[in-house]
Amino acid sequence: MESRRKFLTTIIAVGVPAGILALAPSGQLRAQLPQNPEQQKEKEDDSHRPKFDPKLILAANQKEIKKNVEKLYDLASELKAEVEKTDSVLVLSVAMLRKTDEIEKLAKEIRSRAKG
Repeated sequence: MESRRKFLTTIIAVGVPAGILALAPSGQLRAQLPQNPEQQKEKEDDSHRPKFDPKLILAANQKEIKKNVEKLYDLASELKAEVEKTDSVLVLSVAMLRKTDEIEKLAKEIRSRAKG
């Protein structure tokens, strides 16, 4: 019975301060956040961040997509020519694998830009 009491007092003696320390940082974070959502909106509006024109961003994305599609077409043509030259049943070229990886990476980039 005495060992149980010692065990419980030890757990409480260690657990309570640990719990207080665990809760202390979250209380500090709450104090830093503005209490009123309107104040937060005003802070966001007051910031002097440069505003980007969506049309300019879309135009830049369109140029980048066109450039990447041209590059993709060239890579695919090169891969096709390489496949026609080699007998892929007997030999799997490392250069062909690298080219397919590059094509895949470029296609994913085009897809992500197209999504926005």
